[in-house]
Amino acid sequence: MKRILIVDDDISSRESIILNLGSDEWHFVEAADGEEALKKVHENQLDLVISDIRMPKMDGLEFLEKAKQVQKDLQIIMITAYDDMQTTVKAIQNGAYEYVRKPIDLNDLEITIKRALESQDMVRRLDGLVDTVGKDYQMDNIIGKSAGMIEVFKIIGAVSTSRITVLVRGQSGTGKELIAKAIHYSSPYRDYPFIPINCTAIPENLIESELFGHEKGSFTGAISQCKGKFEIAGKGTIFLDEIGDMPLQLQTKLLRVMQERTFERVGGSQTLRTEARVIAATHKDLERMLEENEFREDLYYRLKVVEVTVPPLSERMEDIPLLTDYLIEKINRDLSKQIRKVSPQVIEMLMHREWKGNVRELENVLRRAVVLNHGEILLPDALESSAVTTSETAIDADDTVPFRTLAEAERDYIQKVLGHNNWNKKRTCEVLNIARTTLDRKIEQYDLAPE
Repeated sequence: MKRILIVDDDISSRESIILNLGSDEWHFVEAADGEEALKKVHENQLDLVISDIRMPKMDGLEFLEKAKQVQKDLQIIMITAYDDMQTTVKAIQNGAYEYVRKPIDLNDLEITIKRALESQDMVRRLDGLVDTVGKDYQMDNIIGKSAGMIEVFKIIGAVSTSRITVLVRGQSGTGKELIAKAIHYSSPYRDYPFIPINCTAIPENLIESELFGHEKGSFTGAISQCKGKFEIAGKGTIFLDEIGDMPLQLQTKLLRVMQERTFERVGGSQTLRTEARVIAATHKDLERMLEENEFREDLYYRLKVVEVTVPPLSERMEDIPLLTDYLIEKINRDLSKQIRKVSPQVIEMLMHREWKGNVRELENVLRRAVVLNHGEILLPDALESSAVTTSETAIDADDTVPFRTLAEAERDYIQKVLGHNNWNKKRTCEVLNIARTTLDRKIEQYDLAPE
């Protein structure tokens, strides 16, 4: 008979699990807090623990860590009504088998218990994981409580303490680089460099030198020896953003580095070793690219050891209120603003928008709205002014309505933002997200003047 400990300061929650899941195969033991639960771990040979996180005397995360020290093969399922990335990552890192949210679906919990009791291999893989987030370090915040983001957090916790290769997939603007940073900075190698490389932004003839370095005189302009990113990274992380845009010739060389962990600088003969972890990201359909011979199949499987798919914002609209609060704080710091509250009407408007640009688009809309807003409460008027209105951008169903050219629409919009800001060019540049020289050129180009 399997012995299962239920830890929760809410007696009704404990009784509900026992009443509904009790069987001849499982014997339940109860504890009201972490300290009592830890005593029972010392006193009994348990097979599994179901523990709440927020409890008096000793919280669930502390209990989890101490319980695993007493009995390393103990399977532990964490349950909580609260969702945040740090808690989920810590729970998985400290050896939790699963992380379940309240209200509990008892059918799902029963399945999870059975899986946990049958998965000793998973226990051994997760055994000994430690919380690597130090007091002097603050992880890049990834906000979300939706089911899709909770799954992402679990994978971050599971892979962060290893050096396994990870492929991050998702639409543009979903925060793939933040996921990569979270994996790196949650790892024991967080003190080594995290080096992002955008495979689209670097010219094809320079990307090899960027990755592997070059020797003096190896090509025109190589006036001295230069170390590449793999050499600089040491035991850190190389983040290859938009890996789908990497030229095929360079894909071959990257595959060799990942297989053999060695490389040479451009124009050099000395073989160098690398211990860097590779995390790659893309928004492209790599499977289609394989069929069209645009991406190497062997590299694809080498990168896709563990895959993380970041859900688009349209699939986690319930995260918008949390994201808005976080982004407003960030924008306040960046722009020295004092927005203290977002009106419910603004949240309602954000929840009903189509976010093709995902979180990046949400941040840009909020950034412009904060600049245009008056007072400490973000109001709908500022949000409506932060972007071209539907009537200005939509194609009218009536073909008799004449359409404006793109230049005309741009001219009118710049004129509108300048007028709204009383021709304050600094604030206008912040709203339009352009440089001052660009704004001056546009004013001259369109012959704009204060009305």
